[in-house]
Amino acid sequence: MTGGTARPLAAFDLDGTLTHRDTLLPFLHRAVGRGRTYRALLASSLPLARAAAFGGPHRDVAKAAVLRGVLAGAPLDGLAEAAESFADHVVAQRLRSEVRERVDWHRTEGHELVLVSASPELYVTPIGRRLGFDTVLATRLEVDADGRLTGRLLGPNCRGPEKVMRLREWRGEGLALAYAYGDSSGDREMLDLAVTAIRVNRRSKPGGATGGR
Repeated sequence: MTGGTARPLAAFDLDGTLTHRDTLLPFLHRAVGRGRTYRALLASSLPLARAAAFGGPHRDVAKAAVLRGVLAGAPLDGLAEAAESFADHVVAQRLRSEVRERVDWHRTEGHELVLVSASPELYVTPIGRRLGFDTVLATRLEVDADGRLTGRLLGPNCRGPEKVMRLREWRGEGLALAYAYGDSSGDREMLDLAVTAIRVNRRSKPGGATGGR
């Protein structure tokens, strides 16, 4: 707050918006190895095929199946170290320079920044911290009493309507979204909520702004 007036809020998606490509599989490769990751993908081939064919909730089922196959039983401490290293890699090599410039512009203007992603908060949080985001809202992973991941999601996958639900859960009914940046159908509801919505084309610079409400 400045002088009792809320700062304009800008929300950014991560995969395909801030980054050139999706980040989940590259993180899993670095964290647990390609062999374990590909075995989990093979074991999850049916839900993955349904996700490719039908999208929607089938995406969430497929994602949960892959994460269960890769991360179940993994110690959180070790993965947290891998997440910090991966965040360094993403910031150094995987960001779209023109979208990062928008992040820097908003921060220079004194706007509040929130990163909203379907990727696990395990590594999205350190990425957001390195880029100066005030808040990170991302998919949560369940951890058991022994500090190991169960392979299950803690709550819904943070995409589509869930992005708006998480924003409202965080900010309350007073939520006012001045800007939103996204690249896919998973960002549609968040873009619709914003006064100024910027649809990012993965092959080019951010597209023109459209009125969100």
